Amino acid sequence: MAISLEEIRTRIRAALPDADVRVADETGGGDHLAAVVVSAAFRGQSLLERHRAVYAALGDAMQGPIHALALTTLTPDEQEKKRS
Repeated sequence: MAISLEEIRTRIRAALPDADVRVADETGGGDHLAAVVVSAAFRGQSLLERHRAVYAALGDAMQGPIHALALTTLTPDEQEKKRS
């Protein structure tokens, strides 16, 4: 059973309340997704730590409905630099 994009956003925001979360279905099948998560909580964290935080927020969905998740995790400062 697929998980909705809104449910994914809700779970991530529950773990990272300040997060700006954008999620897209890459294939239309609901199981290959891409997410951009921007949060100040990522400051000082390695890429691995950031990804683990998002995977933990998604919990059991990573073992079932989500087959693949392409993640971009940024701090607000990193996001601003990308825009410039």
